[in-house]
Amino acid sequence: MMLIVTPDTVRNPEALKVRQLPRRFFKRVTLIPRGRVSVGLALRIMAEFQVLRYMLPLLPVVAIGLIWTNTALALSQAPLLMFLLIWWVEMRLLRVPAGRRRALIDPDAAARGLDLLEVRGRAVLARVAATRGMRVGQLHLVVEQSELGRLPPLTYVSVQSEDGPEVVALDPSERAQIAAALFQPPLDERLLHRINQAEDVFLRDVVLDARQVSAHARLAAALA
Repeated sequence: MMLIVTPDTVRNPEALKVRQLPRRFFKRVTLIPRGRVSVGLALRIMAEFQVLRYMLPLLPVVAIGLIWTNTALALSQAPLLMFLLIWWVEMRLLRVPAGRRRALIDPDAAARGLDLLEVRGRAVLARVAATRGMRVGQLHLVVEQSELGRLPPLTYVSVQSEDGPEVVALDPSERAQIAAALFQPPLDERLLHRINQAEDVFLRDVVLDARQVSAHARLAAALA
């Protein structure tokens, strides 16, 4: 599930302020999508709220206390039990244990996947730079994924500029190009998620200097 992050796609663009590149979003800010989003994407973003994730494991404890009121006092005085429930859900149910992550993917396959991400990312950035007539400066394609390995991958994709620095305001055609080009077989979000879990790296930063954009790319952008 991918959200292309730009001021026009979130209801809280103030959350996109950049102090240094690459700008991270997970565990730092909550992005609220603008416009119509699928139920699946909305639920998946809600799963990133730690408070909600902490509350869910405790619901059975609360229910037991409400149904069998004579146990309520004992349960309220068992913080260790509550802590263990939260830990088990967070570290075992929602995440792949650290000792098993390396086995998620072969290192050579992971390297090929990252190489493909680099190639596709640079192509995306070249189109953005050419369309905007950029001659100098650097663009970053930042692909960040949630650490929750047992859930469907949630991916935030943004183009960030060192001029500012800032999160670039992409127009609908630029967002459509990213959506069409970035994740296609053999590299999709799930494969990247496996790679990221295996390497314990959840942010990938592809960088392009505008001076590297070819004349052919600039001509194609001008004729588009």
